[in-house]
Amino acid sequence: MSTVRAKKHLGQHFLNDKNAAQRIVEALTPSLGFTQVLEVGPGMGVLSDFLLQKTEYETFLIDVDDESIAFLADKYSELGDRLIHGDFLALDFSKYFGAKMAIIGNFPYNISSQILFKILEERHRVVQMAGMFQKEVAERCVAKPGSKEYGILSVFLQAYYDVEYLFTVKAGAFNPPPKVLSGVMRMTRNQVEKLDCDEQLFWKVVKAGFNQRRKTLRNSLSAVIQKDKMSDNPLYELRAERLTVADFVQLTNEIAHAR
Repeated sequence: MSTVRAKKHLGQHFLNDKNAAQRIVEALTPSLGFTQVLEVGPGMGVLSDFLLQKTEYETFLIDVDDESIAFLADKYSELGDRLIHGDFLALDFSKYFGAKMAIIGNFPYNISSQILFKILEERHRVVQMAGMFQKEVAERCVAKPGSKEYGILSVFLQAYYDVEYLFTVKAGAFNPPPKVLSGVMRMTRNQVEKLDCDEQLFWKVVKAGFNQRRKTLRNSLSAVIQKDKMSDNPLYELRAERLTVADFVQLTNEIAHAR
């Protein structure tokens, strides 16, 4: 098989720019202690070519596309069980990976949020992620409080990771070219093992706040805590987009004690 057809329903846009591919791979930091790297959606292997040259870690590839898997099995016959035919979102990490690993990819844009939430679920194992997303999604992930891009993803990711926007890639670097610009970002696990609050409640508070982001939290959080139980904390008078991760933790603890 000489090539793989990009499939629209899988959100495939194959990266052709080898310089960009190498920069993404070099964004990983093996000195963090991971010895395994999983590439998501390798397509025809433009990132894989660079990953498999590395000796600091063992590279695994996962793709849901039958055609890509057949192509990659032929190209990298030495991979064996490290070539996984399956859905990343349904992957049981414990079957393949130890305590510390990293994730990399030119990620399918149609499931980028789900990919990031899957990484969050595995945050105790995934110490770093480097990869390509739609530029708008990457900008949301790194956004700071007070900006219109700042939202649920920004808060959840920044609670557990240091998130950096690295560089932009133009549409012409892909086949077929997407209709949007692409952005490469890196997430590196911070020191937070567990937030200093009820984490399940934290997620509810953040989601409720941003689901009605034009309202102040005194109004948008009424589904989480009755208004008459809210204190005079000035955070309630702000919109969700004004709060830092630490502010949300503080508010979560207050709500937990008041409910």
